[in-house]
Amino acid sequence: MDVPFLLTLVILGLSGGFQSGLLGLGGAIFMIPLLLYVPPILGVGHLDMKQVAAISMVQVLAASLSGMIVHNKNRFVSKTVLLYMGTCNAIGNLAGSFLSKGVKSSFLLAIFASMAVIAAVAMFIPKREQGKDISPDEIKFNIPLAVALSLVIGSFGGMVGAPGAFIYIPVMIYLLGIPTRIVIGSSLGIVFMGALTGTIGKMATGQIIWPYAFALVLGTIPASQVGAHVSKKMNTKYLRLAIAVIIALTGLRMWYQIVAGH
Repeated sequence: MDVPFLLTLVILGLSGGFQSGLLGLGGAIFMIPLLLYVPPILGVGHLDMKQVAAISMVQVLAASLSGMIVHNKNRFVSKTVLLYMGTCNAIGNLAGSFLSKGVKSSFLLAIFASMAVIAAVAMFIPKREQGKDISPDEIKFNIPLAVALSLVIGSFGGMVGAPGAFIYIPVMIYLLGIPTRIVIGSSLGIVFMGALTGTIGKMATGQIIWPYAFALVLGTIPASQVGAHVSKKMNTKYLRLAIAVIIALTGLRMWYQIVAGH
């Protein structure tokens, strides 16, 4: 086994895990570009999009669970949101992960890039925070709309290997009107449920390279705990801005790769 490559994956897992816990993203929005571009730049190895999608799903599973535990202790996780949106995300991810077996890597990359750009644009829309002190179990939102959106996002996310937190966050903030801190905490729970079924689907179809996946998880778990603790102390305005910038840069970089053909 290539030790330099595995060590690189552990370090990338640390980076992705911290950002996951901090911003409520499962980690795929960070891990997919990192896994695609960093190992070749360092000259330690190379993974194609389909391989990256599979191992990043396992990383997201670990990151979202680890971060959600901390956010739940801070009372930023809504069980109602998890019941409806998490369940539908799980169903969609399972279906998408099976469908991805016969889909070209370039097509998966195009889907991921498109989703990222749309989400980034949405996150730049100004929003006044309401209900800052509301309990996670008291929030109200359009349940039928939430269910429909979760099924669609989950299906695409399962194909790409990204359960879709970077899409869920703007959807929950701007379409469903859920407070930002509860969105960040609850989105990790939604992502965990989607990543669980998505991992099962990719495992059943033999797409996961387990030594690589375990190396990512080794760095992810402690880093996501630290990120979640830091998140509690940050202003929600800056959290939304950070999410928007990261998603936008990722989407634009991937579209450049698609258009340039490398």
